[in-house]
Amino acid sequence: MNIRRKIIVALGASVLTAPLPCFAQPQGKVWRVGFLSTRHVDFVDTDSYYGPFRQGMRELGYVEGKNLMIEWRSAEGNEERLPGLASELVNLKVDVIVATNTSAASAAQKATTTLPIVMGNISDPVGSGFVRSLARPAGNMTGLSSMSTNVSPKQLEMLLTMVPKLSRLAVLVNPTNISSLPRLEIIQAEAQKRGVKILRMDARTPQEIDDAFSSMSKQRAGAIIVLLNSLFNQQKNQIAELTTKHRLPCMAGDRIYPEAGVLMSYGTSMAGQFRRATFYVDKILKGAKPADLPIEQPTIFELIINGKTAKALGLKIPQSLLITAEMVIE
Repeated sequence: MNIRRKIIVALGASVLTAPLPCFAQPQGKVWRVGFLSTRHVDFVDTDSYYGPFRQGMRELGYVEGKNLMIEWRSAEGNEERLPGLASELVNLKVDVIVATNTSAASAAQKATTTLPIVMGNISDPVGSGFVRSLARPAGNMTGLSSMSTNVSPKQLEMLLTMVPKLSRLAVLVNPTNISSLPRLEIIQAEAQKRGVKILRMDARTPQEIDDAFSSMSKQRAGAIIVLLNSLFNQQKNQIAELTTKHRLPCMAGDRIYPEAGVLMSYGTSMAGQFRRATFYVDKILKGAKPADLPIEQPTIFELIINGKTAKALGLKIPQSLLITAEMVIE
């Protein structure tokens, strides 16, 4: 059964639809866009996150091989590679860098203070020190915030609605991701109010993900929250298999997880975020300055539930979640 419901939470301030002065562009100009990613990139339109970026650029009139060259750089899940990759893009003198997440944005920020940087999906641009404010970014960075820190309490609330007697909750954290710890602290504070003990599980590699699940099973965790992270996104199938093996109800931050088999997700549409990032790239290539483009916040959050997994875990989906779900996978 499919139930669609859009949850409107805020109107992101944006001037992206406002007309800009016309800027003369050189005839035959080939724009070079650097794309800095932590996770692996599938160079196809069907790539769940980055395919929409390529599609969006085409819709705006940019055709790879004709007037656009995308310099793809992926750390393949190893965030220590990001500074070197960011420096590569700067040395190539790209026209703009798209940084996919907080770690990539941090590496790009350290690599250049002059090249425009578009943030594709940053949990807290102000708190991370990337911009002065959402309305007036200043500097050479702008883009989109995912507000993932703000949705953490809602993720916990929804998970407790699904598993009301939960007393021990594991949280899978990649400590190398600088945005993870603030989210963990918020979850810990909310869990304490509800009498739920938090079991922090760190994982930096696929093997450590296996080890973390073994540990949470030994500590009798009753459910798990997976903090959104490029490594975990890349290993979504592994995580789904482990939640099934250990019979753990799982809440994640993106629909790719329930599509892979975990119980549920709540968060922004990552595909939508990266499609929207193309509007920032387009404005900058046409002459706009990052400092003049306010940070856009998401207005729609998706709750996706895997009904098959719920049945396998012996869980009945509460009506309150059914009526707000964007999709129930059967």
